[in-house]
Amino acid sequence: MAEEYPSQFGISLFELRELMEVRGQEGLEKVQENGGIQEICRKLNSSPITGLGGSKSELDVRRQVFGANVIPPKPPKTFLMLMWEAIQDVTLIILQVAALVSLILWLVTKYSSSDDHGSEEEDEEHGWIDSVAILVSVVVVVLVTAFNDYTKERQFRGLQSRIEGEHNFSVIRGGEVLQIPVSEIVVGDICQIKYGDLLPADGILIQSNDLKIDESSLTGESDHVKKSEVSDPMVLSGTHVMEGSGKMVVTAVGINSQSGIIFALLGAAAEEEAKPKEKKKDKEARIAMKKADEERGMGGGRQVISNSHAAVRDGRPPPIPEEPEPVREKVDKNQDKSVLQAKLTKLAIQIGYAGTAIAVLTVVVMFVRFSITTYGIKKEVFHVKHARSFVNFIITGITVLVVAVPEGLPLAVTLSLAYSVKKMMKDNNLVRHLDACETMGNATAICSDKTGTLTTNRMTVVQSHICGVQYKYSPKHTELPPQVAELICHSISVNSAYTSRTLPPENPGELPKQVGNKTECALLGFIQNIGKDYMEIRERITEESFTRVYTFNSERKSMSTVIPRPGGGFRLFTKGASEMIMKKCGYMFGKDGKLERFTKEMQDRLVSEVIEPMACDGLRTISVAYRDFVPHKTEENEVQVDGEPNWDDENNIVKELTCLCVVGIEDPVRPEVPDAIKKCQRAGITVRMVTGDNINTARSIAYKCGIVKPGDEFLILEGKEFNQRIRDANGVVQQYLIDKVWPRLRVLARSSPQDKYTLVKGIIDSKVSENREVVAVTGDGTNDGPALKKADVGFAMGIAGTDVAKEASDIILTDDNFSSIVKAVLWGRNVYDSIAKFLQFQLTVNVVAVIVAFTGACVVSMSPLKAVQMLWVNLIMDTLASLALATELPTPDLLLRKPYGRTKPLISRTMMKNILGQAIYQLTVIFCLLFIGAGIMDIDEGTMMVEPSAHMTMIFNTFVMMTLFNEINARKIHGQRNVFKGIFTNPIFYVIWVLTAGSQVVIVQYGGLAFSTAPLSVEQWMWCLVFGVGALIWGQVVTTVPTRKLPKLLSWGRGHPEQFTEGVTIGEDYDPDADKRRSAGQILWIRGLTRLQTQLRVIRAFKSTLEDMEEKRSVHSLHSLHSLRSSRSHPGLRPMSDISYIDEDPTKTPSPAEGQKSGGNQFRGTMGREDHRNVRWTNSEIRPATQSSLSPHRHISRTLIQELPKLVHETSI
Repeated sequence: MAEEYPSQFGISLFELRELMEVRGQEGLEKVQENGGIQEICRKLNSSPITGLGGSKSELDVRRQVFGANVIPPKPPKTFLMLMWEAIQDVTLIILQVAALVSLILWLVTKYSSSDDHGSEEEDEEHGWIDSVAILVSVVVVVLVTAFNDYTKERQFRGLQSRIEGEHNFSVIRGGEVLQIPVSEIVVGDICQIKYGDLLPADGILIQSNDLKIDESSLTGESDHVKKSEVSDPMVLSGTHVMEGSGKMVVTAVGINSQSGIIFALLGAAAEEEAKPKEKKKDKEARIAMKKADEERGMGGGRQVISNSHAAVRDGRPPPIPEEPEPVREKVDKNQDKSVLQAKLTKLAIQIGYAGTAIAVLTVVVMFVRFSITTYGIKKEVFHVKHARSFVNFIITGITVLVVAVPEGLPLAVTLSLAYSVKKMMKDNNLVRHLDACETMGNATAICSDKTGTLTTNRMTVVQSHICGVQYKYSPKHTELPPQVAELICHSISVNSAYTSRTLPPENPGELPKQVGNKTECALLGFIQNIGKDYMEIRERITEESFTRVYTFNSERKSMSTVIPRPGGGFRLFTKGASEMIMKKCGYMFGKDGKLERFTKEMQDRLVSEVIEPMACDGLRTISVAYRDFVPHKTEENEVQVDGEPNWDDENNIVKELTCLCVVGIEDPVRPEVPDAIKKCQRAGITVRMVTGDNINTARSIAYKCGIVKPGDEFLILEGKEFNQRIRDANGVVQQYLIDKVWPRLRVLARSSPQDKYTLVKGIIDSKVSENREVVAVTGDGTNDGPALKKADVGFAMGIAGTDVAKEASDIILTDDNFSSIVKAVLWGRNVYDSIAKFLQFQLTVNVVAVIVAFTGACVVSMSPLKAVQMLWVNLIMDTLASLALATELPTPDLLLRKPYGRTKPLISRTMMKNILGQAIYQLTVIFCLLFIGAGIMDIDEGTMMVEPSAHMTMIFNTFVMMTLFNEINARKIHGQRNVFKGIFTNPIFYVIWVLTAGSQVVIVQYGGLAFSTAPLSVEQWMWCLVFGVGALIWGQVVTTVPTRKLPKLLSWGRGHPEQFTEGVTIGEDYDPDADKRRSAGQILWIRGLTRLQTQLRVIRAFKSTLEDMEEKRSVHSLHSLHSLRSSRSHPGLRPMSDISYIDEDPTKTPSPAEGQKSGGNQFRGTMGREDHRNVRWTNSEIRPATQSSLSPHRHISRTLIQELPKLVHETSI
């Protein structure tokens, strides 16, 4: 298609892809060969100023010719594929084989013997029914399992689509700046790029300001690469903007971009490895493609890429990746485990061992009894019908195992998490990692930003200090000296991101709409209130005319812009944190606009009389200043220069400024935040504020929020003092010193990202409390990445957060609101409770069913519960009970108790009391019915009858009724007496309960031979219901038993999570073959005889889906390639002293010197979450030695060729 491009484009897809293969000087030369950036835009029918027209037909043509900005995801599994997976369960296979053998033996017996009479004749007549019923039951189990998996996969695909739709990017179309989904970006679009962006496509820079890009995801190089239209204009998808801003024209999207090509290569390699039978055919195709490429003169070093080109040129897209599993860094897997899942897996395995032992014992006892009775006492010889009996014993044993092993546990976890994730989206929590939902239930500390999280992020200038006069309102420009008013308006209008603007209110009576950085919007609103139009100034002074921009970063804490002066020379505008700007000022305007020397005494007076009072009122103070560089000095504050100053010498440029004004910006506390913080404190969660703002501002907001109260003996520190307290004489952070600070610390002001990271790490690593602290952290800036990754749960801001912060997070707050974090805590605790409810219910059924089956086999040579009946019970307690109990809504009571803690028992003493109490009641009833029930009820003894009897049917029906009513008991796990409270808030529960009860009636009355049931009379039904309701009454009796007097041995799962993760593989690093290496018997009888493996694979797939959502959406991520390099990097941390942090100042960017100071080590934020507590860093030693001699694309290709076999091998394992 690329060579058949329509005539309206002057450049082909192939030419664009070749253009993007090079960088640096080579890339600049390539651009010049094509006539320069303006000519490339012209060939793409795009304007660098107004962008594309944006009509639907034009965009459709561009997608047809150059491709769409998506990488098609792997097609979802069909329902038949999911059925095939479900039927692979070894348990079901054994049941089917046993049922078929039994059916064949029945046929052999029926047609080889005609001597049998009486009951045996009837037995042979209906002997096929049991076998067919088991086969039908297996089909039902497979259908239900497949349906559950199908539904869950569709649900998570929908969640993925939601996340894809949430990610927008700024483009210029029709002269207007629009925010569009990244999937709608096309070749020729003019994109505005800024600090924190994850680039969605390949492009060439048109204009840039102090732009630095992190390309480690492509090259492995940790140093930030300086980009500009005059030195290195090539920017690639999947890379991060670490500093500055600019504009680019999009030249490649989707599978044609550099990251798209790599995805295609990885996918093709994985597919080739997975399908060895097709290797020969693929090899022949590659040889043919190679010959074709050689004929076109494209052999050699670009061969791998050429294949992709050839595919496109022939009208066929290159191979779509099969979502290859990234090569994980080999870290301590115990650190990666979800606490709940680790405990559940160990519990399932232990129950599996016990269930296996009982099942084998049941089969052995039935074999021995039958053999003694038949061959010892009756002296019979072996007959084919005896083989049928042996097969039926095996069926009974396998069925006991099916009931005993809780394969519904992983399903319950998945359902509970999936349900919670779906509901949390409505509560403005977009969950990216499933286990984050669970972890929030254990949170004991929250380190929160201030602006936008605790406050409204609706900023307004409410005070100002201009020319020595303090204003409590916005003065009109006529009240100010004309020269000063003009300078203030120009400084704020020009020295702000042009993407920041205020729009008229959408409806009458509403406030103006703020777009972009909220601090800058407040300043622009101040200009409007003065009576000036900032847009008029911006139209006269365009971004293209800027001489130099010193973008905001956490080290500068200011932003500066240099523009040419109309009369010659240059003018520097600066704004930033008042304390920083004041130190750089040498002049200021006094009363009536008179220029004065700004002495140290005047500075101290301004701080004490103006800045500090504003801060104590909770206002953020921003100072605005300027400096003139002129050919001929006429004013005292001007600097005479010959020619152009050295703009790289920032320290000498940004000094001796003239202060224009100081403004106080109000950002009110969100009205719902004080109540949310009270809930956290009542729930045993400590809230700390970590902000970059002035300590007085932070203290004021902390009091208003309720984080601290008057009289509290808590610490409120600045970052500088915090570091002094936690470092020894050599400047090294010491844990014992941190332990003296963090328990009382409530506010950390003027903090840097390093301070934030150090605090989070210190709290997590502390051994001060018995249970390790579980820390949640909020962040919105690129430099917040380390803290977000180190935290147990990282929250990124959905509105104010950068793409880098979002990628490093576990949950995205779509409304940037602290109260949404409280809702996440609520749902996290609800997950624990939902699983506990299901455990309490299922273990009761397990204990009763297994003991009844085993006792019946030992005493009466048969199980009172037939195989089909136990399969029905298994369906009730696994799938249906999972749906019913795992979807309970959270209640406010969840926030009235302390966090569970990581060492809390999985099964508490209260739960064990309920399990054992109900088991005793149910076993007593069933054994009474089994041994003396026939006499009491005046019905025939059913143990000796072949045909279904009312006696055995009553036992089965009573067991199911007690199970159903105990399901209501199981809704409460903390000893509450009112088990019906809130039952109608969960329609799923009562609908499933009613349907199950109705199905039981149908099975009993009309199941007949298929379910081995006989219709019961009304009186018999009443007895069954009485015994069932008795479970509710008995539950009240059990509740009266004081839990505290029970021995702690009755609880299970107490202790540190590491005790449960040893030898248990779960989550993303789950390896099904690990069990085979340990023990073939274990995998056969534990993993094989349950659907645990299948369900865990489902959990892993869904976790992977959530983690890879942003990877698959457009072309932004290179997890696979990045992981190849991460697997060789060291987890050690570099010194972070060069990184600072401010909570929410205009445009956050790292220091320009950051790369040099770090010694070549930079945090790489592109990777998805690998470990809750291990931050990934790139070590300089992995830098390829031959990079200088390779073009970037060739280097990437060579790296891929070297690493692909390893990746494919790891993936296949």
